[in-house]
This record gives sequence, structure tokens and C-alpha cells, in this order.
Amino acid sequence: MKFPRGHSLKEIAQLIDAKFVGPSDFPVFGCNEIHVVEEGDIVFVDHPKYYDKALQSKASVILINKKVKCPQGKALLIAKDPFTCFNKLTKHFNPFEPSNSSISKTAIIGKNTIVQPNVFIGNNVEIGENCVIHPNVTIYDNCIIGNNVTIHAGSIIGADAFYYKKRQAGYDKLISGGSVLIEDNVDIGALCTIDRGVSAITTIKKGTKLDNQVQIGHDTIIGEKCLIASQTGVAGCVIIEDDVILWGQVGTNSGITIGKGAIVLGQTGVTKSVKGGKTYFGTPIEESRKKLKEIIEIKQLIKNQKK
Repeated sequence: MKFPRGHSLKEIAQLIDAKFVGPSDFPVFGCNEIHVVEEGDIVFVDHPKYYDKALQSKASVILINKKVKCPQGKALLIAKDPFTCFNKLTKHFNPFEPSNSSISKTAIIGKNTIVQPNVFIGNNVEIGENCVIHPNVTIYDNCIIGNNVTIHAGSIIGADAFYYKKRQAGYDKLISGGSVLIEDNVDIGALCTIDRGVSAITTIKKGTKLDNQVQIGHDTIIGEKCLIASQTGVAGCVIIEDDVILWGQVGTNSGITIGKGAIVLGQTGVTKSVKGGKTYFGTPIEESRKKLKEIIEIKQLIKNQKK
């Protein structure tokens, strides 16, 4: 999430009531999660397990809950609760804007695009040309839809990320400040849900097709010309490369990569990253031939034991 303009380290520290280490005029241009952070950004870390990863990341500013040695060329923001401070930044730079109409006046809708009854289109949404948006679709603020896109009835684009921190009193939500990008020639089936990024953009690239009832988690990137069948659930921060096929009821762990041209057979649990160009099956996931051979061998072993 980039700020509308650059801010000084001192300005940000005052905004979130934090101490800072580094020049007061150190420039800050945005805030992002660790997997998408860039130079000029703030990244937050609140667990010793991830201190080194955050300090060595591309981030220029590390929002941390312990005073540590500041890496050369970077700056620190020190606060008791970085999670809450990160939420403060999201609320300040990307506040929630209530809507008072079904289609926002700030939405941009391209030529020959058809919007059916009972569709909600939020603030600053952009929809390209020759699209069809079917009844009861909801498109949240700041989402971008390309040309020749079809979104079937009841689908929801841009809902919040499923991201919580466990506290003594319950679960504390990390506020979503990202958006969704759907590129050209994408089809979205009925009752699909595509969550926006926490601080970046959930992306579905050109030519990809989603069946009905597919869930795509926050900050996930789906490549070009992929097929995703019904009742598949893709977790947050997943990378699915081009030409991947996920058959029905596939589920994935977060933070994994599925390589180009991979085929994942139905009801598989993608528990780890897998290479492209191969077919996979089962939970835990394995190459399908190997998995099916194991199943046959186990059945034969059981049969022999019964003799």
C-alpha cells in the first residue's frame, strides 16, 4: 500500500505513537507485508522468530516491538504493539468510505459493459469494456476489472483478508488495505469469493477461468490461462503460475507456489510448493503416478495379510 505522498520517519512515528531510530527526515512511501514489501516501505514484525527476516527484507523501515541494531541504510519504528500500529497506518491512509448508491459515482465502467440488476460497485472501481456483470455481484472499493470479463451471479470481489492475531480477549483483525486486479478475458463463476490483499493486490491474470464456488485468498497471484474447478479453496499469498489446472475441491496451504503447467487432481491438499509440468494427487500431495502406486501397494499388502 503506497501513501499518497512521501512522509518523514518522524511524521509516521508521531502518527502511530512510536519511537524511531534513524534520521527524522528519513523518507517513507508506503507499508506492506513481508512477502510484497519494497524499498521505501514499512514492514511490521512482532515475533522474535521473524526479526531477522524483516530486518533483512527490502523494507526501508522496520516496525518492531524490541530495540535492536538498525541495519545500515534502514530505519526503525519501535512500538509495543506493531500489529495495532500497522492497522493505524491502514486506517489513516486507506480509510473505509461508506457508499450511498448501488453504483458509486466514482466508478468507471467501460463501453459495452453490461451491469445487471442488483449489482453493487464500490468507490473508485474500474471496469473495462465488453464485460458482463451478472445480478447480485458485489465489487468492493478500488478493485480493477479488465476487458471482456464475465462475473456470474452472487460473486464477491474484494472482501477482507482472513487474517487475525490471537489475543487473550479474542482475535484481533489485521485491516485490509489492498485491492483486487482481474485482467482481460477472465471468467468468474457464480458464488466465487476473491479477497483483496492486506496491503497489496490479489491478482488474476489474463485468460484464467474460475468455476462456481471458488475461494481465492488475500494477496494470491494466479497466472495466465489457468483453470480452477468448483469448490477449490486457494489460501492467501499463493503463487499459481501460468497454465495451471486445479480440479474440484482442491485446497492449498498459504505461501506456496504451484509451478507452470501443473495439474492438481480433485480433492488434493496442496501442502507444499510443487514444480510445474507434472500431475499431482492426494494429501499430502505427491506426483499422481507415485501416489496411485502407493495406494495399490497398500491395498495389496492388506489383501495379503488377510490370507
